[in-house]
Amino acid sequence: MKTQKSKLKIEDSTHPTLHTEHLKKLWDFCRTQARPQLEGLAQRIETSATWDDLVLPEQQRQVLTDIATHLRQKAKVYQEWGFASKGNRGLGIAALFYGESGTGKTMAAEVLANEFHLDLYRIDLNAVVSKYIGETEKNLGRIFTAAETGGVILLFDEADALFGKRTEVQDSHDRHANVEVSYLLQRMEAYQGLAILTTNLKNALDSAFLRRIRFMVSFPFPEAPSRTKIWQRIFPSQTPTQGLDYQLLGQLKVAGGNIRNIALNAAFIAADENEPVMMRHILQAAQREYLKLKRLLTDEETRGWY
Repeated sequence: MKTQKSKLKIEDSTHPTLHTEHLKKLWDFCRTQARPQLEGLAQRIETSATWDDLVLPEQQRQVLTDIATHLRQKAKVYQEWGFASKGNRGLGIAALFYGESGTGKTMAAEVLANEFHLDLYRIDLNAVVSKYIGETEKNLGRIFTAAETGGVILLFDEADALFGKRTEVQDSHDRHANVEVSYLLQRMEAYQGLAILTTNLKNALDSAFLRRIRFMVSFPFPEAPSRTKIWQRIFPSQTPTQGLDYQLLGQLKVAGGNIRNIALNAAFIAADENEPVMMRHILQAAQREYLKLKRLLTDEETRGWY
């Protein structure tokens, strides 16, 4: 009997599912231990978004899939197939996500981090950039060194503030600003992890920096069919809803980030009334979101709601 139990134990330990689960736990433990010390310069983002949460046109989705492929096959191509022996420059994966606020840029970064069980750090640009000569480079050096040690994904939010166009040198301040950008370009080229930059203003970025970007993904403002899909996925499965017409909700001309705000606020309104989320709760939440956006909720957007 003991022999049978021992045999069963051994067989269970070699089960693929159990093996994968053990590896995942080991990886998560190592990731926690290796987390970089970036207090004051970066914020770690808890990631839970999956590919199903991301609503994008097929072309943009394919580029994100390509980024995932490069992350997955990096060791094979660089080490086993020898590309690293051709030079260390340009081995990092740099991606630029550009588009209006709320169109899914940060969520896409979360999806990639979650896919590969990597930590995602958002860089606090206000804390990084310093008026004192040499301090910005020191801060960036800390970030890249720590990121390489911990194996994280770096997310430079509003990157145009940091990677802006270099100016003609007219005084020492211009010269110093250009040195900072050059240093950034050098570190980005040498960084062997994934660095994602987001911006609302692609044209404000330095052209020399854009040449070093391996992937560029445009995040368009969602059309009505895409907005409908976002609404269909926005409420957790355990959220009670009643009579929601997702086609009508898709008429609201707002981006995914605003849709999330409206859905969340509608849930709070409904919860306070001890009711499931209904169209009227969403209407109240939408009115408040539009007020925040300094926009008017038009009759066209709410046509058929009543």
